[in-house]
Amino acid sequence: MSDAMVSPQAVEVHGELPGTSTPAKEVVSTHVLVEPEKVDQLRELSRRTRVAQSEYLREAVDDLLVKYEKLEGGSR
Repeated sequence: MSDAMVSPQAVEVHGELPGTSTPAKEVVSTHVLVEPEKVDQLRELSRRTRVAQSEYLREAVDDLLVKYEKLEGGSR
């Protein structure tokens, strides 16, 4: 990965995740460095669709994990 830095800090959430209809589980807050133009595009997408940026980021992580599991042959 390029310039992404991640520093997790555990946070427990109850009910629904803020700004979504996603049932909450234990979640972790992370800090990720992203290019400014991508942040602007994500912010605009979120504004237009009224879907929280965090929801899009969780979806992207899920998709990435599925992609690499398929590449590895699911041998985890």
